[in-house]
Amino acid sequence: MNVPSNCQTVKTNRAAIDIIKKHETFRYNFYDDGAKYRTIGYGHNCDVHDCSKIQPPIILAYGEKLLKEDLVEAERCVIKNTKFKLNSNQFSALVSFIFNLGCTKYKSSTLLSKLNAGKTKGASTEFGQYIHANNKVSKDLKVCREKERKLFCKSGGC
Repeated sequence: MNVPSNCQTVKTNRAAIDIIKKHETFRYNFYDDGAKYRTIGYGHNCDVHDCSKIQPPIILAYGEKLLKEDLVEAERCVIKNTKFKLNSNQFSALVSFIFNLGCTKYKSSTLLSKLNAGKTKGASTEFGQYIHANNKVSKDLKVCREKERKLFCKSGGC
C-alpha cells in the first residue's frame, strides 16, 4: 500500500531499525563515530543534539529512547521533503539513510531529486554514492547503503 510522504502516521519499520542498530551498534559511553563526531548510544550525534545532560555510561533503555527521538527527526525530514508517494519500505529505508547522513545532505541529494521526479529506480542507485567517511570508501557504509537500497526496492518499483 502506498502512503503519501506527508502522512503523519507513517513510522519506521522494524527492518530499517535493525539496519540502524546493526550499523551503529550500541555504545554505553561517548565515542568518536569515525567522522569526528562525538556520539553515544545508537549513533546519537552530540554535535547535532545537546548531550550535556547525558551522564555515561548509559543503559540500553536510555539508548533506545534516544534512538526513538532521533528516528522522529529523520521521519519528519522524509515527510517534509519527499513529494513522491512512498511505501513503508521506501519510507523506512530513507529514514535509515537520513539517520546516518542527516537531513541537510538528504535535501540536497540526487537521490531525493530523482525520487521527487518519480524515478524510483534511479533514486535507488543513489544509495551507493554515500559510502565515504573521511574521504575514503567505508566498507561498513557500503554494506549499510546496500541494505537500505534492498529495503527501498523490496516492495517493487526498482
